Amino acid sequence: MASQAPNMLPLLYQGLEPLNRNQHGNFKVRRQTGLDRVAGTHAIPVTVDEFSMVQRHFPIVFSSGENPVPIVLMGLHEGTNAFFDEKGIAIDPSIYVPAYLRRFPFLLARLREDTDELSLCFDPTSGAVGEFDEGEALFTGDEPSEATKAILQFCEQFEQAGQRTQAFMAELKQSELLMEGEVAIQPEGSDQPFIYRGFQMVDEEKFRNLRGDELRKLNQNGALPLIMAHMFSLSVIREIFGRQMRQGTGPASLRQPATADA
Repeated sequence: MASQAPNMLPLLYQGLEPLNRNQHGNFKVRRQTGLDRVAGTHAIPVTVDEFSMVQRHFPIVFSSGENPVPIVLMGLHEGTNAFFDEKGIAIDPSIYVPAYLRRFPFLLARLREDTDELSLCFDPTSGAVGEFDEGEALFTGDEPSEATKAILQFCEQFEQAGQRTQAFMAELKQSELLMEGEVAIQPEGSDQPFIYRGFQMVDEEKFRNLRGDELRKLNQNGALPLIMAHMFSLSVIREIFGRQMRQGTGPASLRQPATADA
């Protein structure tokens, strides 16, 4: 999902540097309590492998444009996040953290556009990788450390999940099930509903009218439960609206003072 050449940086990444023993033989990776960059990010990419977990916490929608990808909404306005504080720490420790965030600052990337070979890279601006006194070593002598092997394995699993996600999106496009999304929320005390757009969603009417053989195909290739997870998750949009109102980041005309349980 994020395997791009370094000049096309994925969301949250501000730089990419391929990890190698000659340059980074003494580097360590240290655990960070939060990722401040996520605090102002309202949508995060997810893979189909995560849908069953994600639907409990976030609405799953699809980005706009010709090549949509699944994303979870963590805020209803750009620059807001109802689930992470300004330091990038989860407000609710039990919330599911998408794999996209958990693999940061690492990823597998194509270093040249003329090859499909992937290299393990990291964001040198993250503050998590460097010549620190504390942390886990990335190399043991001339070989990658156990920590690096675990990071590589996680990134490989993420890429494999990304391929399954691309196949699912191709199925949605082929079935012509995607439509421009719109959600209207009219809270008590408001004369007009608040309309949220800028994403895609499954067209429920088209989905209901699929022929039996089309539904059978979606069930056999695993797309049917993913579509259902997406549709069930949309109800969480109202919960995010409520979270933002309590946190003081909702629509200006309705903002309330933040409360301790926000």
